[in-house]
Amino acid sequence: MGHYNITEHRDTILDSINEGVFTVDLNWKIIDFNRAAASITGVARHKAIGRYCYDIFRANICENACALKRTLADGKPVVNVTTQIVNCAGEKIPIRISAALLKDSRGEVIGGVETFQDITQIEQLKKELENRYTFEDIIGRSATMRNLFRILPQIAESDSTVLVEGESGTGKELFARAIHNLSHRKKKPFVAINCAALPDTLLESELFGYEAGAFTDARKGKPGRFAIADGGTIFLDEIGDISSAMQSRLLRVLQEKTFEPLGSVKSVKVDTRILAATNKNLNSMMRSGKFREDLYYRIQVIRLKVPILKDRREDIPLLIDHLVSKFSRLKGKNIIGVSDRVRGLLMEYDYPGNVRELENIIEHATVLCNGELISMEHLPPELRPKAYSAMDEYRSYTDLRSMERMLIEEALRRHNGNRKLAAKDLGIDTSTLYRKIKNLNLSPPPSDGRRKRR
Repeated sequence: MGHYNITEHRDTILDSINEGVFTVDLNWKIIDFNRAAASITGVARHKAIGRYCYDIFRANICENACALKRTLADGKPVVNVTTQIVNCAGEKIPIRISAALLKDSRGEVIGGVETFQDITQIEQLKKELENRYTFEDIIGRSATMRNLFRILPQIAESDSTVLVEGESGTGKELFARAIHNLSHRKKKPFVAINCAALPDTLLESELFGYEAGAFTDARKGKPGRFAIADGGTIFLDEIGDISSAMQSRLLRVLQEKTFEPLGSVKSVKVDTRILAATNKNLNSMMRSGKFREDLYYRIQVIRLKVPILKDRREDIPLLIDHLVSKFSRLKGKNIIGVSDRVRGLLMEYDYPGNVRELENIIEHATVLCNGELISMEHLPPELRPKAYSAMDEYRSYTDLRSMERMLIEEALRRHNGNRKLAAKDLGIDTSTLYRKIKNLNLSPPPSDGRRKRR
């Protein structure tokens, strides 16, 4: 038998795996560097050994959140942290890393070992998956949003007036734009106006335009929004805030497709599709005499209800990833995500300001974050837990179990305890849902949501 060389045997094992593996001494100099590490970084093994690890990887995480440094400081391993490195060709490569202590035969710490995996393909698949849940710039994978995505093309095909209902910040204008972009009018203008932002006199001149000399300083005539939107779509946001006089003028446009600019006696005919939106209950306003009944029934031929963010929590992770990517790009940052603790907090928050509030939170955090991961310290102060300290970010805070529990409870609540519908909503088998309910010690409604046979 030949001589058994443990070093060669170890190198053979390390070179046979697909994950990059390297070890460093207590001075951060590389001792070992396997074949996958060389392949991912583009740095040959003999060139890497003896060099500082941060010279090889050139990642932001090296400066302020080094996984090995954390492991050496507290003795705890780091598992599955996502970051980016820059290879020898200057290309950014997304990787997932884990780190642990390196000890000698006596149990003394002599350095650290880190494994890393190229997740470029995983990130590409993630982007493809995100695209599946994006519809005309609207992000969503919840059952409610999928139902809206399904009917939007049908709504767009018609020329009927649509009333988009929903609280402030839910993205009503995005739905209006989607209807326009999917319609035969998409090559013509989409004109939006916020009816609540202007007093009556200004709103009238903005909507219908005016002739030269119609009022002081009106030296030249100006076309109104209806004229500009001829052949296209006009979106009247916050229509519940207009006065009764303006309601009468709008009713005529809807009925006759004509209007008179201020200072003119000639009628102007337009071919404009009207989409309206409100955060108010127009039905109760109509019953109390604050909104004209005939106008109400004219503008709500088709009604579209946009859900509040709290009622579609499944969409929050998608929205977080989309917004981080958007603001990171806009502000020239290199942010690749949020910490697990931040994600958990954002999943549990109720968002009185809906998607717009989440957008503001992520923008605020992006401005303050100089690394690759948004942590609790980057969030607006009012969102952070009172007992929070920056050191908390270095502790183990992954709480996927509570997030899973919350999503399952939400799905069961939405479907009145119907396990089959809840499982379909969550994208899992009914048997899997039953198993998760048992493992998480959930107490769903005693009824399973099915109708009893008589």
